[in-house]
Amino acid sequence: MNITVQHTDKPMVFACSGAADVGAISDQAARRLAKEKDAPMCCVAAIAAGIPEIEEKAKQSSQIIVIDGCTKDCAKHILAQAGFNSFTHIQLEDMGMKKGESPATEERINEVVDLARRSLA
Repeated sequence: MNITVQHTDKPMVFACSGAADVGAISDQAARRLAKEKDAPMCCVAAIAAGIPEIEEKAKQSSQIIVIDGCTKDCAKHILAQAGFNSFTHIQLEDMGMKKGESPATEERINEVVDLARRSLA
């Protein structure tokens, strides 16, 4: 199923919030983007669960940013399985952060936030 996106002026961010250190980095970066009003954070589990109002919010966003901590790419797969095929994907391993070796420091969180901000259209 492919979902047609009706754009609004707001981007949206979905993040892996997994148990590993890189999941914490992904989650905290997304929360900062939301707190600083760059892009509201939305629950990727709600997309997986098929919650209609969350899917509708995502459909109406101007851009979707997906942040994954590890190479399993859970958040990316959840969005794709729900029919979203147009989004910016940030993979922390591509940034040199490896699962189990990358404590969630302010420096790492800032690096992800900066990359996400640069990707905003």
